[in-house]
Amino acid sequence: MQKLLLPVGAILFDVLFWQERAAVNMLLYTAFVVGAVLASLPRHAAVWRSGYFWLTLLGTVLSAVMVAVYGSGAALLSCVASLATWLGYVNQAHLKLVGYALLTGISSLVPAVQRLTQLLRLPQNLGGRMSRTWYYGRLLGVPLLALLVFHVLFVIANPRYEALTDRALEALANVLDLLFAWLSVPRLLFFGLGLLLTAGVIFIIPVHYFADHESRFGEFVHRSRDGVASFAVRRPDFRAKSFKSLDLRKEYLMALSLIGLVNVLLLVVNAIDVRWIWFGFVPAKGFDLTQFVHEGTYVLILSILVAMGIVLWFFRRNLNFYQPGLRVLRWGATVWVLQNAVLAISVGLRNYYYIQYTGLAYKRIGVYGFLLLTFFGLATVLLKVWQRRSAYALFRLNGLAAYAVLLLLACGNWEIWIARYNLQPRFREVDYGFLLAMPDRVLPELAAHEAELAGRNLLQDNGSGTWMPLSEQSAREQLYARIRNFRALETQRRWPSYTWADYQAGRYFESYPLTTASHATVRY
Repeated sequence: MQKLLLPVGAILFDVLFWQERAAVNMLLYTAFVVGAVLASLPRHAAVWRSGYFWLTLLGTVLSAVMVAVYGSGAALLSCVASLATWLGYVNQAHLKLVGYALLTGISSLVPAVQRLTQLLRLPQNLGGRMSRTWYYGRLLGVPLLALLVFHVLFVIANPRYEALTDRALEALANVLDLLFAWLSVPRLLFFGLGLLLTAGVIFIIPVHYFADHESRFGEFVHRSRDGVASFAVRRPDFRAKSFKSLDLRKEYLMALSLIGLVNVLLLVVNAIDVRWIWFGFVPAKGFDLTQFVHEGTYVLILSILVAMGIVLWFFRRNLNFYQPGLRVLRWGATVWVLQNAVLAISVGLRNYYYIQYTGLAYKRIGVYGFLLLTFFGLATVLLKVWQRRSAYALFRLNGLAAYAVLLLLACGNWEIWIARYNLQPRFREVDYGFLLAMPDRVLPELAAHEAELAGRNLLQDNGSGTWMPLSEQSAREQLYARIRNFRALETQRRWPSYTWADYQAGRYFESYPLTTASHATVRY
């Protein structure tokens, strides 16, 4: 079965992806991979009982469908990552960390390539086989010579047979022409890549490294007699210069003082933000909103990450079992985490005001995706503080959350939503060059709002990070040029590069005039 699927998968990869973009071909190849793997799995394999296996399988199928629908980079990234992660869970059914499953799926290519080289290696008894072939070849020599003689006689004697022979030779010549046209060095290398990737999918050779490493970790923190926070009574050692010489009580006092002081500082910052930007924020004339959002957002996000790292550090070992002050420390850490959640809300509001006054962009969407992960991460930190969860448990939960956000980004038609939002009449200043640089599926939305360009301050990036004015006439000409190029490209595309969004755009522009405004509305 594997020897049959290997060449089929390599040929399918070459046919679907050679000089093609990721579109419906990604869905078809993913369907082949999933079908081949599921068909080769034993009925009673442990992987069938793994929830991670089914979750990543669902994510793989969903993201592959999104690639066929939108053809976006986010959907393609999600599909490739989901497929590799799913293959990692197939390889090691007991894995739980999404990151380790992804690394297992990628690293399984190495033994698969070794297995492929073994299959392609010439057999050791090649000499005996060649002598046998030569023996049978000589036996067939006389019949083949007689067949050739009779063929020549029939060609001379029968005109219809001669015409049939000519057509057969012409067809053979066409096949050879296609074959030699295909046999270019880049095409052969690309076919080899497809062969390697297919081998990595078909040959499920166990990779135990990451599964063995994960098996050392547990869900909860256990009391330790060694290291930083030991319960053993130690004599003071004034020569020590590292935290390893501190006993548990000293580490507790250090943690409590740090958390208490930073709580007070963070309370002041949050009070300022709540009064300033939470209610009725209106930027004053000349206020630098870009600096307010960009630099402020990045610094606040960094402070949240540092705060989470500090909490994880102090609650990593025996401080979780220090009963004299554990309750006070837990509540102090909880207040700190909640204050960081308030700080994250302030970051979200800064991002919201930027969108309200300047428009939507990729980074603004990315900030909200990161904030979703931040809120989830803060919640898992509370789990660690109150339930003595280990860092492994936090990585496992947050890895699943990151995978869910990746799937969420893959399912969004973000470019259409960005263009639709930024072209609202309330925005008098529009970065139209940014919209024109978006994928082809955005063109119907731009065409539908073409009449609304009049009277706006249109901008375009000059390539050095600064904006220059864009006239209304130049904007229309660039839009028409994009539409013409899209229509010409659609006639040349082969079926593996089709997407549903481009199909809809092509139908929209079948009768679109390139000299007058269009007032039609587009909905996806």
